[in-house]
Amino acid sequence: MSNITLEDLRPADGATKRTVRVGRGRSSGCGKTSSRGHNGEGQRSGSSAKRGFEGGQMPAYRRLPKLKGFQVYSKVNYAQINVGRIDALGLKEISLETLKEKMTIHPSCVGLRVLGNGEIKNAVTVKAVYFTPSAKEKIEAAGGKVEIV
Repeated sequence: MSNITLEDLRPADGATKRTVRVGRGRSSGCGKTSSRGHNGEGQRSGSSAKRGFEGGQMPAYRRLPKLKGFQVYSKVNYAQINVGRIDALGLKEISLETLKEKMTIHPSCVGLRVLGNGEIKNAVTVKAVYFTPSAKEKIEAAGGKVEIV
């Protein structure tokens, strides 16, 4: 097997075509008007319609309503709970399922994130997808357990 060099590289068969030479006589197929038609704006030299121009018809960018913002379809909903609210719930074990049963979070949430705002006094087992470092520290300092699900 020989080494391939830059000189050996060629486009694939049928990938390139010869450019059409316009205005080179009738037999070329693009003579006389050079494929521009007879009279009108497009026949003149130097003319080009601006982007979005539809021949005088109201262009699509003016016909269609304007969108405000954008919608993220791949968004994952996480329920968030602060350490300060954990004591108020009065549970020994807190997870996404227990919070859904208590009706404190939206049913579309797929994970629980525990944030470190507030203080905790009771020992509680918390099962969540994510803990902030301060939340983890406060729960363990109160004698609780942290489990990453």
